Amino acid sequence: MTDITLLIVDDHPVVRDGLRGMFAAEGSGFRVLGEAPDGVRGVELALELDPDVVLMDLRMPGGGGVDAISELGRRGARSRVLVLTTYDTDTDTLPAIEAGATGYLLKDAPREELFAAVRAAAEGRTVLSPAVASRLVTAVRAPAAADSALSAREGEILALVAKGTANRAIAAELFISEATVKTHLTHIYAKLGVNDRASAVATAYDRRILGGP
Repeated sequence: MTDITLLIVDDHPVVRDGLRGMFAAEGSGFRVLGEAPDGVRGVELALELDPDVVLMDLRMPGGGGVDAISELGRRGARSRVLVLTTYDTDTDTLPAIEAGATGYLLKDAPREELFAAVRAAAEGRTVLSPAVASRLVTAVRAPAAADSALSAREGEILALVAKGTANRAIAAELFISEATVKTHLTHIYAKLGVNDRASAVATAYDRRILGGP
C-alpha cells in the first residue's frame, strides 16, 4: 500500500518535530515530505511537494491557515487540508471549513484519532472533532449572532413598527427619509427571516429582541 504523504504547517518547531516523530514512529503508511512555519511557505511547499494531506495550524505569524487554505483552493492544489489547532471557537472553525478544509481536529486529539483523521482526509472524507462538529451544527441551525443582530437604528425602527407607527411617521420621528426607513425594514426582514411587518414584530418578541408585549 502506498504511503500517505504529509506536509506539516505550524509555527512552533517543537510541534512540527513532535508530529514528524509521531508519524515516523507509526511506521504504518505515513511519510512526511516537509515542514513550513507559516501559511505562505506552506502554500509554496504544498504546490511544490504535492502531499496527500497538509496538516495546517491556523494562527501563525507571517501567514495564517485560513488564507493558506483559500489560496490552495484557488490554485487548484490536489492536497487535502486537515486543520490541526488548539482553537475551536466559531471565529476559527467556520472560516477554515468555508475556506475548504477537509477536516478540523484539535491538538489534544489522541494519537490514534489523528492517524485515523489523516487517513480519512487523504480519502477526501470530512473529519471533525466532536467539539467542532457540535459548533457547526449549532451554526447551521441558528445563523451567527453577528450576522443576524439588528443595528441600533434597526432596533429603533422595529420598536416603532411594534407600536403600529407608519413608515412616514417613523421617518419624521427619526429625521430620516421614508425610503431609508424602507431600506432598514428590508434589512430587518432579512435578518429575522420574515417577509412583513407583523411577522417581524412577532419574531422579535419571540426572540426577545423586543421586550414583552
